[in-house]
Amino acid sequence: MTTTEWITDIALVLVVFRQLREGRLDRRTFLIPLGIVAVVAYSYLDSVPTEGNDLVLIAALTAVGAALGVAGGVYTRIRPLDGHLVIKAGAVSAILWVLGMGARMGFQVWVEHGGGADDVARFSIDHHITSDQAWVAAFVLMAVTEVVTRVATIYVRSRARATTGAPTASAASAASAASAPSAAPVLDRTA
Repeated sequence: MTTTEWITDIALVLVVFRQLREGRLDRRTFLIPLGIVAVVAYSYLDSVPTEGNDLVLIAALTAVGAALGVAGGVYTRIRPLDGHLVIKAGAVSAILWVLGMGARMGFQVWVEHGGGADDVARFSIDHHITSDQAWVAAFVLMAVTEVVTRVATIYVRSRARATTGAPTASAASAASAASAPSAAPVLDRTA
């Protein structure tokens, strides 16, 4: 692995660790991980091979990325605080994130330095995977899909949370609540 690959992989792992402490849900929550995977996709995704069972491999790992991303987004706590939404990754979310990112890093290190290249070559031949580019595309799309689905899940959940607003205490306060501005927490758009 190159220094750039290590930095990119570690940056993606650190994104969730940043969210282990509760912080305001703002644009950076979405833009930082999406920016990182955009750079990764641009840098490493030259093509998507379609011969043999390349698409099967790519689809399988992309599905794994989607499942990890949605689950990670579901297990991220979002709550209102002082008129804003705050976010905190739970233990399950962090474990899933590290599992997905770590599995890709581990696979790459195993293939390049742990003697796994022959095993991957045999597996590829046995299962009609035509090139190493299929593996690259599969793992890059797995990472991109994990990040995009996690961010999308958090976004959808935050929008649902922001539109529910504060519960009304009684029918007597309903009239005054209707005339008052909405107390629903909002996504901080200033960051």
